[in-house]
This record gives sequence, C-alpha cells and structure tokens, in this order.
Amino acid sequence: MPIPSFQFRPKYVSFDCYGTLIEWPMTPITRELVGDQVPAEHWDQFVREFRGYRYDQVRGEYYPYEQVLQDSFERVCRKWGLKAAPDAGKRFADGVRSWGPHADVPEPLKKMGENYKLVILSNADDSFLEESVPRLGADFHAVLTAEQAGYYKPRYAAFEYMLDQLDASPEDFVHVSSHTRYDLMPMHDMGFRNLILLDRGCDPVTHGYDYVTVKSLDELNTMLGI
Repeated sequence: MPIPSFQFRPKYVSFDCYGTLIEWPMTPITRELVGDQVPAEHWDQFVREFRGYRYDQVRGEYYPYEQVLQDSFERVCRKWGLKAAPDAGKRFADGVRSWGPHADVPEPLKKMGENYKLVILSNADDSFLEESVPRLGADFHAVLTAEQAGYYKPRYAAFEYMLDQLDASPEDFVHVSSHTRYDLMPMHDMGFRNLILLDRGCDPVTHGYDYVTVKSLDELNTMLGI
C-alpha cells in the first residue's frame, strides 16, 4: 500500500520526546529495584500497573519529574505489598538523562529539520531535555517542557502552552508521538487532526482518534514530501 501524503505544508512538526525519539528502557531499572519480589508470571502485570500509576500521577499540576517517578513507584509497590527504594526516583531520572535516541531517529530527523520547523513538547523538566536534545542531532525551533508549561500531558494546558508559545493553532501542526493516551487522544479532543502514531509498542493502538500509524520517521518524511 502506498504511503499517504499530507495535502498541506504544516508550519511545525512537533514531537513527544521520551519513548518517541529517545529510548525509554524503564523496565530494566524497575527490575533492578524490585529484584525477585515479583514472581516472573506476574512481572508483565506489575510493569503495566507501574506505567498506569505514572500516567495517573501527572494528571494534576506540575511538580518535578523525579518526584513523579518516585511517587508512582511507591504507589505501585504499596499496591503489591513491596517496599519501595527511597532513591528509586533518582535512579529512574538518572536513567532517563543517560538514554540516547532510537537508532532509527537521527538521520531522518536531521533531514526533516532541514525542511520543517521542529518542536518538542515533553513530559519532563528542562534539565532532562538539556541533556537529551543535543543527542538527537537535529535543529529544533522550540523545546517545550512540562516544567515550562506548569502542566504535564495529557492535561490540555500543556498543549495550550505550546499553542501560546508559538502563536499557533492546531491546524498548524503535524504531531508525532508513540503515546496514544498522553498525546494523541487529548490532542484529537482539542481539535488537532494531523496526528501520527510512531508505533513503538508503548500504548495500545486505539480506534476513533483519526491518527495515522507509521513504523519509522522515514515513512513520515515520505508523507511530508521529503
């Protein structure tokens, strides 16, 4: 099947960062922290529930991401009757700061940045992006964070901050994320229509939200006429 192309030229191609552009190997650190306290047959369930608590933890007002990680880990451990390491948030945060881009990102992203204005809207603090963005090897028009916005995605205020900072409207964007719940579903509800799921297995593929699924940024470049 031929790859569809956009019928307009967006002003911005915006991205989620972690998981989408930067690798997100959260599970190995989780396993180090939990050890053998969770039986192997229940491990996948524990990982899913930890992911869910991280999502729930960011649906209020902003507070530092390292503490978000600590609090969500403590919540899932409490549910499972486990003792949470007091430095878990720091260990997770150190991991996030150390990770690099997915191998399939730098070359097509650089090419995209030579043709379009690139934007990041990330669920992290400024200090995380200051370390991660240079590893992507592309020029970004704007790097926006939850710390700047005062809200995490999926809160509408996070996306409203991006619109306000760029003096833009939803029609000005093609937005790319590996996360349906954090990005694509709320953005669709806000009127964004040019939505791309870069499918890395982070979230279930859902129906009714009008996004296009791609497996690589090379596919997206073809859609953008590059």
